[in-house]
Amino acid sequence: MTRKHDRTRAALFRQPISGDIKWREVEGFLKSLGAEFEERAGSRVAVFLNGRTAVFHRPHPGPNLDKSAVRDLRRFLKIAGAVE
Repeated sequence: MTRKHDRTRAALFRQPISGDIKWREVEGFLKSLGAEFEERAGSRVAVFLNGRTAVFHRPHPGPNLDKSAVRDLRRFLKIAGAVE
């Protein structure tokens, strides 16, 4: 994992929840963990990691995740065993 991915991971788990995390950086972080992606209808994307699956909505028109998406992503990473 690169330093950039470390910063993304830290931003995801920072309190209070950040509203300026870019989806592109999250994708790179997830790929570094071994995640695979599958395009779904609309702007949805399925993420497969360690035998777990979650579906996220790519943000638009802006690049940043909203706070509820950050919460969902935190939960997914914990369930998938990617973080403590």
